[in-house]
Amino acid sequence: MFWKKRNKKNKLIRIEFPDVLKNEKLNHRNIEFYNALFSLTEDSVTMENSLYLIKIYHSTKLHEMRNKSLKLLYNKDFEHLEDFFIAAYKREGYLDMKILALRGLAQFKPENEIEKILLKFNAVLKRRPEKTPCNYKEYELLKGKNSLPYLLKRYKYDCFIETLNIVEKQYNEMPDAFKGHFTVDESGEIISLRSKEKSSEMMNNYFETVGTR
Repeated sequence: MFWKKRNKKNKLIRIEFPDVLKNEKLNHRNIEFYNALFSLTEDSVTMENSLYLIKIYHSTKLHEMRNKSLKLLYNKDFEHLEDFFIAAYKREGYLDMKILALRGLAQFKPENEIEKILLKFNAVLKRRPEKTPCNYKEYELLKGKNSLPYLLKRYKYDCFIETLNIVEKQYNEMPDAFKGHFTVDESGEIISLRSKEKSSEMMNNYFETVGTR
């Protein structure tokens, strides 16, 4: 089983699917295991090795590994993935992670079923400002080019428009100190728009100002 990556001359080379990722007993914090997973790209995923990624997702306690596994799988429509995406959607508590699972599930479900799922999703989303008034990280991830905007562009469902509008409204209602720190590209990679120091400074200044009122 092989996956591909580019060498220094920008030529595709074939590399065997890492055996380390097949080792179910290995600690997921093992550096070799960790690096092997995060070196994988979407075009390396086959019907056969997707089963290993599913096992990794279900067994890991590491949020970043679940996130990586979902992004490696969410464009695949292998038949066995429908149940996986359903389980992943139910498991995740973060709304951005739910949308990654829904991106995969949308390949299998008609619009009316996606709409039902988003009705409950929207109810939770609307309550976010009550407990997390400056929920900027989750909003930016939901606004990412691989998230709700992708789903809207591909499927053009009204329910995606509604959910994205809620995200945009709640994002815009936040103080400016929490906006524009990063964005997410089409591959799901986070792109920093400010230095960590500048972001921290803006947020700290906001809290200091609020604290003096």
